[in-house]
Amino acid sequence: MNTNDVYIIIPAKDEGTRIGKVISKVQEEGFHNIIVVNDGSSDNTKAVATTLGATVLTHYVCLGAGAATQTGMDYAVRKKAKIVVTIDGDDQHCPTDIRALVQKMRDDKLDVVIGSRFLNKDNEVPFVRIFFNKVGNLVTGILTGLFVTDSQSGFKAMHARFVKKSKINLNGYEFCTEIINLIKLNKASFAEVPIKVRYTKESREKGQNFFNGVKMVGTLIKHFV
Repeated sequence: MNTNDVYIIIPAKDEGTRIGKVISKVQEEGFHNIIVVNDGSSDNTKAVATTLGATVLTHYVCLGAGAATQTGMDYAVRKKAKIVVTIDGDDQHCPTDIRALVQKMRDDKLDVVIGSRFLNKDNEVPFVRIFFNKVGNLVTGILTGLFVTDSQSGFKAMHARFVKKSKINLNGYEFCTEIINLIKLNKASFAEVPIKVRYTKESREKGQNFFNGVKMVGTLIKHFV
């Protein structure tokens, strides 16, 4: 597989203890165009990523996952990327799945491929994540008209032609729903593929909680309605 035109974007906020593992695993899969967007970290995220050879783009204050993803997408396009892959920086995703997303995009000539935790029945997903995702899927479907199995997935492959005409305006995690809406607005072709996922104590703590979930739904309604 040609990986020279594939850029991997990793938004990261205080992931110093995990980002090294993510970068190394991505490199082991043969992907070396790695962009870490250091989103206002107060730890050594930047130092670890730089030492491992990743390109580090820094927000000196935390702007949010959506803003960090957009910063990475803009940079990748300037570097003539053909395919942009976003993956979480907390070692939740398995970089071995990157090839499946990229291959699906190339084989079917798609604009977007979404990695779905819920198409892989072997994943042990905490109940709270299942609950929040079902709510997210319902809200996303109602607001955008597209129903998918994992609307809040941070693991996606996007073709440059889609990235160039898709601007993320929501800075927080609501941007995942915004991307689904951009798929609908741009009449983009897309598919979902199963991915593996692992949850640690740290990744559980950094996930959604009830109050953040309510805030996210409110932001989405305000943005879309």
